[in-house]
Amino acid sequence: MKLTERDKKIIKRILYILVLGLSLGLIVYISIDTFTGVNFLENKNYMTFQMWVCVVFMIDFFVELALADDKWKYVRHRWFFLLLSIPYLNIINLWHIDFSPEALYFIRFIPLARGALALAIVIGYMTDNALSSLLLSYISITLSVIYFGSLIFFELEAPVNNMVPNYGAALWWAFMDATTIGSNIYPMTVVGKILGVVLAGMGMMMFPLFTVYITNWVQRYNRRNAPALFNAEFSDSAPDPDNM
Repeated sequence: MKLTERDKKIIKRILYILVLGLSLGLIVYISIDTFTGVNFLENKNYMTFQMWVCVVFMIDFFVELALADDKWKYVRHRWFFLLLSIPYLNIINLWHIDFSPEALYFIRFIPLARGALALAIVIGYMTDNALSSLLLSYISITLSVIYFGSLIFFELEAPVNNMVPNYGAALWWAFMDATTIGSNIYPMTVVGKILGVVLAGMGMMMFPLFTVYITNWVQRYNRRNAPALFNAEFSDSAPDPDNM
C-alpha cells in the first residue's frame, strides 16, 4: 500500500514526538546524576536507557529515509542526525576506551543534540508562517543550549571555582552570558571559557532575528489594517451632504 503525503507527515510527527519524549528522559537522567554526583558510567539503568534511546533515534533516521522521495537528498541534509544517534558512551564503555571524565560528561550530550533538533522541528510545525517557525525553533534550541551549557558549566566549574557554589549560580551565568549582559562569575576552566563564547554568540544571533520578526509582524499588521484605516479617515474627511 502506497502511503500518501498526509500519512508520511503523520508518521514523521509521531517519530519526532517520540524522539522528543526520549530526549526529555535523557535530560532528567543527566540532571539527576549531575546534581547528586552519580558516576553515570556505573549507572547501568542510565547506560541501558541511553543505548535504547539511540537505537530508537537510528530507527527514526532510517524510517524517514524510507519515506523520503529523494533519498540521496535526505542523506545529504540529515547525515548528522545519524551521527548524533550513535550510542558513543556505550561503545566507549564496551571497548574500554580511555577518555577523561570531562570528555565523557560532554559526550553524554551528543544524543540530546538530536532531541533539540526534534524539538525545533515539532515547534516549527505549530505555525505556517516561515519567520515565526524560524524564531520559535531558534528560541527552543537556544534554551536547550543554555540548559545543557549550565549543566556542563556546573559539573566542571563547581570543583575549582568558588564563584559557582550551586547549580543556581551556573544557570544564572548561562542566561546572563546568552543575553550578552554578563555576570560577576568568571569561568576558570577551558571548557567554561568556550561555553561563554558559544552562549554569547547564540545570544547575539538571537536579538537580530527577534528584531526582524517584530518588524515583519508590524508590517503585516499595518498591511492588514491599512484599508480599514483609510476608509475611516476618508469617511471623516468627506463633506456632509446635509450641510451643503
